[in-house]
Amino acid sequence: MFSLEVPDAPLYSEEDTANAAPYPWEKIPPFVAARIIGMQALWTFITHDWYFFVPLFLMSLTALTLVLWRFLLNLNGTTNMSEFLPEFQQKLEREGVEGALRYCRSRTDIIPRRLFVAGLETSKQGLAAVRRAMANVIELEIMPDLNFLLPTILAIAKIATMVGLLATVISMIGTFNEISKASGGGVGSQASGIGLALFGTAMGLVTAIPLVFAHVLFKAWLAHFEVRMKSSAQKLLLLLQAKPPAKAAAPAATGTAGVQQASPMPRR
Repeated sequence: MFSLEVPDAPLYSEEDTANAAPYPWEKIPPFVAARIIGMQALWTFITHDWYFFVPLFLMSLTALTLVLWRFLLNLNGTTNMSEFLPEFQQKLEREGVEGALRYCRSRTDIIPRRLFVAGLETSKQGLAAVRRAMANVIELEIMPDLNFLLPTILAIAKIATMVGLLATVISMIGTFNEISKASGGGVGSQASGIGLALFGTAMGLVTAIPLVFAHVLFKAWLAHFEVRMKSSAQKLLLLLQAKPPAKAAAPAATGTAGVQQASPMPRR
């Protein structure tokens, strides 16, 4: 076993620290120095104005979670129609409507499990009933589910911008009060406070801009997916229309169902 011994005396004495050469800050490139100063100002904003930083950070984290959640839901609901339609057509031709219905119910994507199931369940009532059923499912069930989380994402984007602006306004009010109390009304001593006040607006915009962009992309995906659903519904109608009708049941054996044969007369 190894033992760690902690020395009683410090590693560096005060004399060594006093005689140490100062760090050559003038040799740092300007862009590195500006980045260091910016990081220090951000840390000051986090520690000093934490009551604004914490809500903005929580909103950013929540919004990121919602965007990933909505993206995964869209990804799981997408259907590759070039692979699905041939398999569905084979099921419909071999096993009929019931077999195709079982096949659609076994899938997890949106178009087969919800759109095609709604149409196949009403296929016995005619093509007009199939068309109405699929239109109702698209408008009343699928589209509201696909808009899930989108209003929340847009609300967080708007609120984050306003909270950041509120943080800037409150910080600027405090900074101008300090300037008015300063001797001679000097602004140079409060320049760091003015820069610090702008971190609230910057953080609100950093939170809001990606959310607005993601919301626009999700809306465009919804419009494209709605067109795909309507096209798939039309293809289902064509497949059901081209399907041959079920054969009628064979008639009952003649001679025993409706007409009774006369029994032979007994001979005298």
